[in-house]
Amino acid sequence: MSPSSRPPRQHDGPFRVGLIGYGLAGSAFHAPLIAGTPGLRLDAVVTANPDRRAQLHQEHPGARAVDTPEQLLADPDALDLIVIASPNRTHVPLARAALRAGLATVVDKPLAATAADALGLCTLAESQGVLLSVFQNRRWDGDFLTAARLVREGTLGRVHRFESRFERFRPKPKAGWRELADPAEVGGTLYDLGSHLVDQALALFGPVETVYAEIDVRRDGAVVDDDAFLALTHASGTRSHLWTSAITPLAGPRLRVLGDTAGYVKSGMDPQEADLRAGHRPDGTGRAGAPWGADQPSQYGTLGTDGSATTLPTDPGDYPAFYAGIAAALASPGTPPPVDPHDAVATLSVLEAARTSAATGTTVRLD
Repeated sequence: MSPSSRPPRQHDGPFRVGLIGYGLAGSAFHAPLIAGTPGLRLDAVVTANPDRRAQLHQEHPGARAVDTPEQLLADPDALDLIVIASPNRTHVPLARAALRAGLATVVDKPLAATAADALGLCTLAESQGVLLSVFQNRRWDGDFLTAARLVREGTLGRVHRFESRFERFRPKPKAGWRELADPAEVGGTLYDLGSHLVDQALALFGPVETVYAEIDVRRDGAVVDDDAFLALTHASGTRSHLWTSAITPLAGPRLRVLGDTAGYVKSGMDPQEADLRAGHRPDGTGRAGAPWGADQPSQYGTLGTDGSATTLPTDPGDYPAFYAGIAAALASPGTPPPVDPHDAVATLSVLEAARTSAATGTTVRLD
């Protein structure tokens, strides 16, 4: 029986999740979010590293450790969802294997190295009749949720400019696949943090018509891009200016959204990543006893005009919403996933255009 003709799985209890990868993404983001989501159960994790296996046993004693993705996928009827949190170069082949096995699949960003490969995964998922989604967790950052609400409610008027930054100061490259020059590794800051920046801009203001970009390798010893600027012109008329950098000693505002009646400016990072890395969990509290996703008052943004501005509390961040949406989509076939994989195709098209723009010094028009 082919995977696409296999009848829906019938079983009692939560949907069983197999997680591929238990590095930073798997252990700090996916595993705790999956484990904390009603309707999902972290059943198996692929990692052959002894230290990570020990960590898994301590943090999620109910999950079994598996040596390889091939072993995990050998019995697809034992699982309901595959989550791919392994290095970027593995995303496409592992997603293909999971989808061909008839398993719903979540892939960490970026979905693929190219828009063509991402579109191929979308087509495969549709032909198999199974769910495919992309972990664009920063759609649930508190600052972005606040900006999206202000845009949606019309508080800012007609927005003409959106500025967004993910800037860090890491003057010495770290060892790891993200710093490797091989294009197959999909390393560098453009595809790492730039995937979030472009996804957010598209989610807020829709399709892009033109892309201009400056992409550089700034740090001594670096072989992949570590500093990038993108200027996007949306079909709606809004212009997005996006920065991502590992060589910024003084960061600019995280967000600046300018409309014809008011603006919103916000500094500082959403606390959820730091809390997850520190071992805090969404079913408890964040740092210092704060509710999950709550911003520090000192980091609240400013809303208004130069003549009349007020401090605006940040809407709570909500990373758990992603896997809650996945559970809902699994429970009710036909329910859209929290992130449409075709959105990742659009994001990758913009990133590819950015590379072309930077290489040629021209503005690139998207079809």
